[in-house]
Amino acid sequence: MTELKRTPLFEVYKEYGGKTIDFGGWELPVQFSSIKEEHEAVRTKAGLFDVSHMGEIEIKGPDSLNYLQKMLTNDISKIKNSGAQYNAMCYENGGTVDDLLVYKIEDNHYLLVVNASNIEKDYKWLEDHLEGDVSIDNLSEKMAQLALQGPLAEKVLQKLTGDTDLSTIGIFKFQQEVTINGKNTLVSRTGYTGEDGFEIYCDASDAVELWKAILSAGQEEGVVPCGLGARDTLRFEATLALYGQELSPEITPLEAGIGFAVKLNKEADFIGKEVLKQQKEQGAARKLVGIEMIDRGIPRHGYPVYKGEELIGEVTTGTQSPSLKKNIGLVLIKNQYAILETEIEVEIRGKRLKAKVVPTPFYKRQK
Repeated sequence: MTELKRTPLFEVYKEYGGKTIDFGGWELPVQFSSIKEEHEAVRTKAGLFDVSHMGEIEIKGPDSLNYLQKMLTNDISKIKNSGAQYNAMCYENGGTVDDLLVYKIEDNHYLLVVNASNIEKDYKWLEDHLEGDVSIDNLSEKMAQLALQGPLAEKVLQKLTGDTDLSTIGIFKFQQEVTINGKNTLVSRTGYTGEDGFEIYCDASDAVELWKAILSAGQEEGVVPCGLGARDTLRFEATLALYGQELSPEITPLEAGIGFAVKLNKEADFIGKEVLKQQKEQGAARKLVGIEMIDRGIPRHGYPVYKGEELIGEVTTGTQSPSLKKNIGLVLIKNQYAILETEIEVEIRGKRLKAKVVPTPFYKRQK
């Protein structure tokens, strides 16, 4: 059996009651207290996540903009220095290699933040298509990442950042050289929970100290350590795609509902552009939509979805929503059935149970 990878924070999980699981080859905490408590904390106060398993790939060189325009679906030329952008990377057939964030450090210098289970695959894909004066470096093992998410995230983190005024960092913007508790970090106003908050990039050797300092600073506000379980229910309620479920080599960004990150009108011929253009013009055969169960039952990943006797798709993610107290799901189904209020059936443990198509996102934070 292959040994599971661990983040620099692995040894401190136990101190906080962390229960670990195998997540894509990584031994990570699924929860510390309970998924519902952690979910609630992020929606109402703030929660701290160890997301150091995510990958960081640095792209540098005079031709890096042209190279990234070819590799990624969004328009990289629109990113200003200290700005971030959500992107997809596609195969020639339009299927998804990965979804990722691109940070523009400065001209000719970018940082790509990729999904943990895809680090090696993404790096190889990028390397195989390298052209021009560009260097590529996998920094994943040198870096750690913490995410402080929730309405009180700014108040808590501000206690540790001294002269840096966090309120000046806008959404999808970041600041380098931010000192947190004496450690040098990059602080980005991004997240994967549907709440306000920050993702903090630091040297792997500083992760434990920062984790403890943030939890200690947030004690009064009720900040709690959070695991993957709450991260999944939070991102799902906010309808944020998860690679391997809503996105995959068989699912295109347009089918998965992240068409906003696909700029078909940019000049550069990115990989997969022709297929995606065709899909856009003719309409994708499948569409990702939200459902709410009418009958009692929880839709889970992979469950088949029917309309009458016709198999029309499957569930990509589903659970009982902690915020809405309803059994809801995301389903990838034939386009003609992806109309609001359409009744469909989900096969749960051999029984077909009624559900209906509902609007997404399921949850939107109050500004």
